[in-house]
Amino acid sequence: MPAVLAALVATALVVSAFGAEDPATWVLETVWVMLGLPLLILLRRRFPLSGLLCGLLAVHAAVLVVGGHYTYAEVPAGDWVRDWFGLDRNPYDRFGHLMQGFVPAILVRELLVRTSPLRGSRWLAPLTVCACLAFSAVFEMLEWLAAVTGGQAADAFLATQGDVWDTQWDMFCALIGATCSLLLLSRLHDRSLARLTVLTKH
Repeated sequence: MPAVLAALVATALVVSAFGAEDPATWVLETVWVMLGLPLLILLRRRFPLSGLLCGLLAVHAAVLVVGGHYTYAEVPAGDWVRDWFGLDRNPYDRFGHLMQGFVPAILVRELLVRTSPLRGSRWLAPLTVCACLAFSAVFEMLEWLAAVTGGQAADAFLATQGDVWDTQWDMFCALIGATCSLLLLSRLHDRSLARLTVLTKH
């Protein structure tokens, strides 16, 4: 299953490059997939990931490549949601930042459970959320750097759509995503980790 997901992600990444709305934005939005996928493949034997995490990472990659292809402010599905609910902006960027908390929460949780003494600790959840929020803040600083160096050329990457509170909203969405992920998926993640342990012992 991880091999199939990796092939699907790689295919989606390549396809998304063709006809991308803004090639520079495509690179900036999908660089996480371009770096992360080869890394996971290289580490697949030394540190295989749980099935749940693999699935979530594939979904997150899909969100990134779609945003990269269209730019986050121009994703058609976001336009449909905007028009359907009478919103004043395309909400795909908000969804992307929600996923920026939702999926990394399980990644951080898995790393902490498997490599630290935090398994079963009451500190596992809050430290996981803090790590996700810290990553979101770092990402916002990268966006700030892009704005400073790229000027108006970075508008498609920033996807602020005229919202002066966009940075704060992005971090808040990541916080909500990480919190919801732990509330909804922690038990399922534990079962997925248990299955991984059984598989790696054989």
